Order: sequence, then C-alpha cells, then structure tokens
Amino acid sequence: MTDAPAAANTGEEQQTPQGETHLWADVVPERFQLLRLAPLPTDRTSGARPLRFVEYGHTERHSKICSLLRLEVRLPGQKVHKEQNRLDVWVDHDERLVRLGADAGLQVDPANRGLGRFLIAQAVLWLQRRWSHYRIEATDLLTKSPLNEDIRLRRDHVLQSAGMEVAYTDAQRLKAHTVELQVGQLKAGWNGDRVQPVGILDAASMLQQAEQSLQEKEAQLRERDERVARYSREDSGLRFTITCLVAFSVFQAGLLIWMATR
Repeated sequence: MTDAPAAANTGEEQQTPQGETHLWADVVPERFQLLRLAPLPTDRTSGARPLRFVEYGHTERHSKICSLLRLEVRLPGQKVHKEQNRLDVWVDHDERLVRLGADAGLQVDPANRGLGRFLIAQAVLWLQRRWSHYRIEATDLLTKSPLNEDIRLRRDHVLQSAGMEVAYTDAQRLKAHTVELQVGQLKAGWNGDRVQPVGILDAASMLQQAEQSLQEKEAQLRERDERVARYSREDSGLRFTITCLVAFSVFQAGLLIWMATR
C-alpha cells in the first residue's frame, strides 16, 4: 500500500503494528541539519529569546504494515526529557491511518520559537509525498492542569496553521481534540523568519564571517589598548611636569618671602 522502500532491519517478520512499535521504540535520528532560531523580543511567558542554533534530526522506518518518521531537536549543551523535542509519526497501512505524536502531546523546548510548527510541517511534507489519501487520527489534547490562556491559544494556532481543526467538549475549553481529516488537507508551512534550516556551506560561511568579525574586534581592542597606554604615558609625563612646576613655584615663593623679610 506504500511506495516507500523497506529499510534495513525494519522487522518485517512482525505481523502487527504493535510489534513494529516495540521494535522501533529506540530508533534514533540518522540524518541531521542545523537550525537557526532567530532572535525575538522577550516574551512575558517564555522569557528572553536570543539567537540560538539547534540540531534537527530525523529518521524513518518502513514495513508492509507500518511506517515511522521520528523527528528530534537537540540543544547544544542541554539535556531535555525523552518525550520533549520529539515528534513521532506512525502510519498504519492496513487501516490507512496516521497518528501524530504521543499521548502526552508535542512538548518543545525552547518554547515559543517556532519549533513545534516546523516539526509538524516536516511531518506533513513527509506524509503528503507518500500517503495523501490516508486519514489523520483524531487526537485528544490532554492537559495535566488548566492551561495558561496564552499557551492554549498558541497551541490552537499551531494546529490550525497546519490545517487541523480543534474542537472543545466543555464550556471551560479545557477538554479538546483534533478532528479526523485526510493527510491531503493538511498544510505544510512554518514561519521561515523564526526557524531557518542552515546548510553546511551556509554554516561554514557564517563561521567564517564570525571569525573575521572576531579578528576585527580584536584589532580594534588592541588599537584601543595602545591608545590607552599612550594616554597613560602622556598623563604620567604631564603629572611629573606639573609636580616640578608646583615645587619650583613653592621654592620661588619661599625665596621671595625670605628676601622680603631680610
């Protein structure tokens, strides 16, 4: 039912999607790309949002009954929980059904930087290239506690931007779920001003420019230090001259007083 080639070690001996799920539980990304998170104004909820670079990784597995796309975002020098910064896309070929994410939902760190929308867009592109006629499974949007209104609105905006419909089942707007729809109805787009994939050559060019800028700053600092040292020497000379003039003036004044009193 799929045009995707079977990968090595796909576990086709398994005869159920549950078997594939267990077999692929520890799959890790195999291909990586650098992402540039553009600097943004400080947000009252998520705090400061400086320029950052993160690593985006992805991998996929295929069998006759099931396929998996795993997307991850890794932060340099920072560890996150296993369920954070990861989006799994499970495809059941028997049911022609797609499941996005885990029961806990998509948890992204750093938040409010466009990463969630970027990951969903990559998943949509992957699905639409292969199974645009499959159905997206309706998913409950679970919450451990009442959501902050800004966080809830942001979540709904991300899902709706991807073409999903969010439906609420209570007046307090705490219990929600996405509505089932076809893969072809989804929208694969993200804010390119916030999240920018960076190629190897682009990254090398950025490093070269940063190195040149650093060298220029170092030259400016050396020039400033030389000026400060020169001014310091001139200041020392002026202080010595002033001291000599003051001493001579005092001596001359004393001499005049002595001559006047004799």
